Amino acid sequence: MKELVEYVAKSLVENPSAVRVTERLRRGTLVIELHVAPSDMGRVIGKEGRIANALRALLRVAAARSGRRVVLDIS
Repeated sequence: MKELVEYVAKSLVENPSAVRVTERLRRGTLVIELHVAPSDMGRVIGKEGRIANALRALLRVAAARSGRRVVLDIS
């Protein structure tokens, strides 16, 4: 799932070298943290959060297949 987030984020931003994705487990939930350059934050979030919500939906589907719960944090 980390690779999926990284791939999508790098294809959206102008500065792909600044994209950083980390995973950690918090109380049984997999937390994926996406860090991008401040100038690319709007590209990743999208108008009214549509891109961020679409990315979260993709993660929900991938998580359901593996029987896990996933949360995406964007900063």
